[in-house]
Amino acid sequence: MRPAAPAPAPDLAPYRASDPEPRTGVGALSLRYQIGVALALAVVAVAVCVHIGMVFLHVAPSNTVTKQHGGAVEDWVYPEFEQNWKLFAPNPLQLNIAVQVRARVRSADGGSRTTGWYDLSAEDGRAVDGNLLPSHTQQNELRRSWDLFVATHDADNRPVGLRGTLSGTYLRRIVVLRLERDHATARGDVLVSVQVRSRTTNVPPPKWSEEKVPVQPVYRELPWWAVTADDTEGSVR
Repeated sequence: MRPAAPAPAPDLAPYRASDPEPRTGVGALSLRYQIGVALALAVVAVAVCVHIGMVFLHVAPSNTVTKQHGGAVEDWVYPEFEQNWKLFAPNPLQLNIAVQVRARVRSADGGSRTTGWYDLSAEDGRAVDGNLLPSHTQQNELRRSWDLFVATHDADNRPVGLRGTLSGTYLRRIVVLRLERDHATARGDVLVSVQVRSRTTNVPPPKWSEEKVPVQPVYRELPWWAVTADDTEGSVR
């Protein structure tokens, strides 16, 4: 018996250096999708450039552009992107400011009660401590909202201009959402009103310094704010 003949080798076309390389990445997409990707990248690039320009105008000294379009710059920057130089010279912060809140709650049986003070700044501090990647919300949301409120209200807590009203609403909504996150109300309870205060203490001087600073905290209490349906939108139990 004769041995079976070996199977014929597949007909493989030899690779030639002149053959084009296979396309990868965006180049492998069809023309329609390539145009879509290009448009998306262009929109992102324009948005980034506009944001950088607005922030630059916000921190830059007063100039012709900011004099004519200052309102548009402020609308873009406040309250999420506000910039300041308080961490550096000439006036670094020397105070610890804690934002606290308490609430009046109406229970399902018609009774009412007032909660104790919730130290929201301490909660943020615990969330950031030891966290390698703390969120922007944990680090800045509450702190910046309080700074904005103080900057846009007088000593009697009355708003100064349109930004004052906006900053009050912004702060109230933040503390209401934080109270609900902390389960300040039980099932069936209604959050009626909230009161915010700040607790300010001096940063103690170093041991080698002879400087003496007061150790007693200073409180600033705001009036009670009624909680509206808009304040709890998206967080109803």
